[in-house]
Amino acid sequence: MSYFKKLKEKWDVKSNFQFLIIFIVFGITGSSSVVVADPIMEVLGILPVYFEDIFLGNVVYWMLRILVIFPVYQILLLLFGTLFFQFKFFWNFEKKILSRMGFKRFFTNY
Repeated sequence: MSYFKKLKEKWDVKSNFQFLIIFIVFGITGSSSVVVADPIMEVLGILPVYFEDIFLGNVVYWMLRILVIFPVYQILLLLFGTLFFQFKFFWNFEKKILSRMGFKRFFTNY
């Protein structure tokens, strides 16, 4: 059994077209979240120049950037999933991911 076939079964994807749409949404979301993070970082005052003189400042900056990108990614995933008529799939995906991260109490019916 191929990897894609196993993944389709695991995700309960009905068709190859839906599978393609899901991958497109993941791709668009990943790229968009990185682009959207830049202005958010600026608004928050988290700029690389502020970390140049700090020991491991580059590492600290990128850790903060990842912390900013993560919630942006989650929101964009639902937004783009909705725009591509895949909200149900991505909502279930979000609940599963966030539950594994310790937010299970927010999804009582999951």
